[in-house]
Amino acid sequence: MSFVCPLCHAPLTEQSTQFRCPAGHQFDRAKEGYVNLLPVQHKRSREPGDSAEMMRARRAFLDAGYYQPLRDAVTAVLSGALPEDGRVLDIGCGEGYYTSAFAGALGQGSECYGLDVSKVAIRYGAKRYPQVRFCVASSHRLPFADRCFDAVVRIYAPCSAAELARVVRPGGILVTVTPGPRHLVQLKALIYREVQLHPNREERLEGFELAQTLTPGWTMQLPGDQARALLQMTPFAWRARPEVWQQLDEAQAFACETDFVVRVWRRQEG
Repeated sequence: MSFVCPLCHAPLTEQSTQFRCPAGHQFDRAKEGYVNLLPVQHKRSREPGDSAEMMRARRAFLDAGYYQPLRDAVTAVLSGALPEDGRVLDIGCGEGYYTSAFAGALGQGSECYGLDVSKVAIRYGAKRYPQVRFCVASSHRLPFADRCFDAVVRIYAPCSAAELARVVRPGGILVTVTPGPRHLVQLKALIYREVQLHPNREERLEGFELAQTLTPGWTMQLPGDQARALLQMTPFAWRARPEVWQQLDEAQAFACETDFVVRVWRRQEG
């Protein structure tokens, strides 16, 4: 399987270091191995997605293993539901921490793709995980053919239900991960006077039926540098006052809860 053109949606053919469609649109493969399928007219900013600083913080934190129970839970779902030659897409894959585990859990004939809008993140991932096919692309315009994936994973990343239903084959699965009510509540308490718990909303995705719900959660004991890295990779880092960063830097140990909601959806027939 290959990509489709983000401009005309025709199949892309790989030719040496380029991908080209019949209409003549071409996209270069970077030296790290990924392909950039995000045309400038589809960008919402000059450098969309996470910055290099956020990527470094994310990699440092994830490499330390603090979110490994979540990775293990999603990987187990995929391993139990897919054939050995299954095709998997990780939307909003970042630097590939989760994606690489998915690729390793499937058989030799499988294909694993990672997609993110951040070129910095994809470059990080492609350098480290050559077993994954990475692309820079919009999650709202997935550069893939209809019904081509056995499974799609969406950890926090936005994506329209219509696009998800389009690329997942009937009978295939979609795995979504969202924060539970108490996710990182202790970290938020350092920043906000009144901490609002994450709302536990019921989600409905047209074309899918909910098959399973998991709620992994655990308490992390973080040294100061890892607590800082965790804050840096969250969307509320920009609200943190200088004294919050200093407090985390000086902390010997910072206890913080995780709380996730993992939903497994089955693509309906038709």
